[in-house]
Amino acid sequence: MNKRILLIEDEPGLVLTLTDRLSSEGYSVDTAHDGDVGLERASNENFDLIILDVMLPSRNGFDICRDLRQRRTSTPIIMLTARGQIVDKVVGLKLGADDYLTKPFEMLELLARVEALLRRAPVSPVPQLDNDIYQFGPVRIDFRRAEVHRSGEVIELSALEFRLLRYFIEHRGETLSRDELLNEVWGYNALVSTRTVDVHVAWLRQKLEEHPRHPQYILTVHGLGYKFVG
Repeated sequence: MNKRILLIEDEPGLVLTLTDRLSSEGYSVDTAHDGDVGLERASNENFDLIILDVMLPSRNGFDICRDLRQRRTSTPIIMLTARGQIVDKVVGLKLGADDYLTKPFEMLELLARVEALLRRAPVSPVPQLDNDIYQFGPVRIDFRRAEVHRSGEVIELSALEFRLLRYFIEHRGETLSRDELLNEVWGYNALVSTRTVDVHVAWLRQKLEEHPRHPQYILTVHGLGYKFVG
């Protein structure tokens, strides 16, 4: 699977240039154009690397870097800035950035640093907590006991719903097609249609989401499938 990179940058020309070049190198690139959106996506989705500008609308890159590390997000971060002062570099690194580039920079240098960070970054494990417990929002799942609680109340899931939820969690942040979900959750020989996936996703949302019509965790990726971002 292609490595996922989150580019948090507000300069349209640079966003277009970096997205095109990184995509041509085989990376999957997502973008955020202001600090608040960037922090939310970096906190709630699964990325292999973050390229983070310092000067951003609503929240600067230093604050984002600090907040991500306080939230124990270990995704490697390369910071970009138009500033050249050594103190800014020191601040960024002390806040938890892994590398630092001053604009303007050579694209080949950025690509080399991206490759080096991805090469040494640990492989992200299946998201899981001690004793096979996983939690997102008010939902707590005990995989060993096959139990689900929401705000302390037991939620009854069918075996298929539980397998579907587990598959979403194991592939957090990935866009999953209906065909893939049918193959992996129902099985290759299942004589059901992709509409079955939609129905089961709707049932999960009814049971787990605070606002099922406007889901926060099990998202629809129009034309492609679904994505879990818990």
